[in-house]
Amino acid sequence: MCVVGIPGDNEVRVTHAAKDFKRVFDVNVLGGFLGAKYAARVMVLFKKGCILFTASLASKISIGLPHAHKASKHAVAGLTKSLSVELGEHGIRVNCISPNGIVTPTFQKVIGNFDKKKGEEMFAVSAVLKGTVLDPEDFAHAALNLASDEAKFISGVNLPVDGAYSVSNQSWKMGFAALSE
Repeated sequence: MCVVGIPGDNEVRVTHAAKDFKRVFDVNVLGGFLGAKYAARVMVLFKKGCILFTASLASKISIGLPHAHKASKHAVAGLTKSLSVELGEHGIRVNCISPNGIVTPTFQKVIGNFDKKKGEEMFAVSAVLKGTVLDPEDFAHAALNLASDEAKFISGVNLPVDGAYSVSNQSWKMGFAALSE
């Protein structure tokens, strides 16, 4: 499993966002590519294997994150598709997981050092699936499922683990709320 990723600087405006772009791509895309390259060399010999990448909800929808991070996660999702075609002929499955935000120390640092409970409350307010928050174990369960033999015919997939967030339009709620004021 390739769990590589850095968000880059916190700048979200295109006019100010270039300084960190290459470093983010080197870690998020090239790092994952090289991991897959060397894993595939062994897997090809055995005619079986599973490569899992970590993308982000930012590879599915545009959210307020730095451009370098969003673009790199789109590249990881694209790499998943292209490698699944190339390596499929060797019995190797390639997928990626795109989680919504998980309140980790890295996330807390990027957003602004606040406590875990406050971060979870932030996600809960905008969540579609109410009554729960995404935690690292949810991500791990998705990874275990995709890596298992039960998922033997699943390849080339970018699996959102986001409680339906990527298939909703939260802007509608804001628009209707504005009408009722």
